[in-house]
Amino acid sequence: MKGMRLGVVTLAALLGMPALAGSADAASLTVKSADFKNGQVIPAVYAFCVPADVGHMKLGTDKNPEISWSKGPKGTQSYALIVIDPDVPRDFTNGNQEGKVLPASMPRTNFYHWILVDIPANTTEIPEAADSETLVPHGKPPGPAKIGVRGMNSYTVFMASDDQMKGAYGGYDGPCPPWNDQRTHRYRFTVYALDVPSLNLGGAFDGDAAERAMQGHVLAKGEIVGVYSLKPTITKKSK
Repeated sequence: MKGMRLGVVTLAALLGMPALAGSADAASLTVKSADFKNGQVIPAVYAFCVPADVGHMKLGTDKNPEISWSKGPKGTQSYALIVIDPDVPRDFTNGNQEGKVLPASMPRTNFYHWILVDIPANTTEIPEAADSETLVPHGKPPGPAKIGVRGMNSYTVFMASDDQMKGAYGGYDGPCPPWNDQRTHRYRFTVYALDVPSLNLGGAFDGDAAERAMQGHVLAKGEIVGVYSLKPTITKKSK
């Protein structure tokens, strides 16, 4: 697909992403999913891309998985959810290219897959498909959503060179690792309990802006990690 090949050249704009917000001594939240277990394969129904017999991959269903978490400590006024893939190659020149391989050892960077802030303090679950029911070319709109406020994920940059797919990608869009990558990608679903009801992020903000706004407001955090790959030995486990 054109977007899967051309969009990757803009990944240089994603370099230098900061570490996730939050203090080292923040309390812990217990984060779970009814749709995958910690450390296990994320089912393909939640992926942006799935394997294909021709062209190696095709667009997927892209539903968001169910995510729930334990109640935050006293003083919690809202939650934020950020999902990153920390395993995206810094140099994507050979990404999704026939006859090329991306070694597992090559340098990696973060890719944001889900940014949702201002989640009400009385909410401790995001149901399956509540933020993304299907894949939407050009992206789902950032801003106020059914639950919280959507930020722009990294597909906004990833697809910038593809006229058929480019746009502002708000909220959740799932895994789409390069099919020729030797590394199995991890997806960190991190929930933050915050001491403010809103981060007051207007406009089309991204993950970097959300993390800056959270600094100094994190009371607790927790995560669940899923894995995904377009390698047949991995994806067959997700069916």
